[in-house]
Amino acid sequence: MVNVKRFVITKKVAKHGNQAIIVVPKVLEQHLKPGTTCQISIEVIENLNELNEDEEEVRNERRK
Repeated sequence: MVNVKRFVITKKVAKHGNQAIIVVPKVLEQHLKPGTTCQISIEVIENLNELNEDEEEVRNERRK
């Protein structure tokens, strides 16, 4: 039988050079040793580009 541990974290995507990254909390370090196989599922809650577009629309409306 496989021992499965499940964690749910909510993180903002960070930038490292030209790459977008997700930093894993230190609390999970003991469970995520090098060589550990993990299944990662990503659910986008907010898209920053969409928020910026909406903010731009609001600014344009205010200017009129």
